This record gives sequence, C-alpha cells and structure tokens, in this order.
Amino acid sequence: MAMTPVFLNIDERHVASALHEAGEKLDGSQGETVLDFSSVHRIDSIALRALEEFAGLADQKGAKVVLRGVDADVYKVLKLVKLTRRLSFAS
Repeated sequence: MAMTPVFLNIDERHVASALHEAGEKLDGSQGETVLDFSSVHRIDSIALRALEEFAGLADQKGAKVVLRGVDADVYKVLKLVKLTRRLSFAS
C-alpha cells in the first residue's frame, strides 16, 4: 500500500508549538513528514529543542522527516547542532 506524505507549513513565530502539535499526530505509517520551513529565517533554542524532539519521535515511529525550503542560515545552525544527520532536505 502506498504511503502518503504529510505536509506541514511551519511559521517562524510558532516553530516549537507547530512541531509539538505535529509530534502528537506523527504516525510511522505515514512514511514521510515534510515540514515547509520556507518562512523560517531564524531559529531559536526552543525551536531547536522542539525539532530535536520531533526528529527523535520520528525515529522511534519509523517516519522520515524532510525539511523543505530551509534558509541557508537556519541550515548552518542545524548543522552546528548536528541535526542535519537526522533529517532530509529538499529545495
């Protein structure tokens, strides 16, 4: 049976709460969750922690997380905290 990816738009002002809400709905049977980060130009420590927790939850449930439209500066931060290894990226 084909798995349908889940697409979620993430607003820069509500990254942590959006990830927390998405984590509650995360189901490994979905296969892939695509988070649209195109409107996120800065990421704070709370959002980083939420993304780390979301990636861990996805790992536990066997779901793949894809970040779409990630700003170069945000990507650099994710790389510094070693989150890029746990996520996939799309333009």
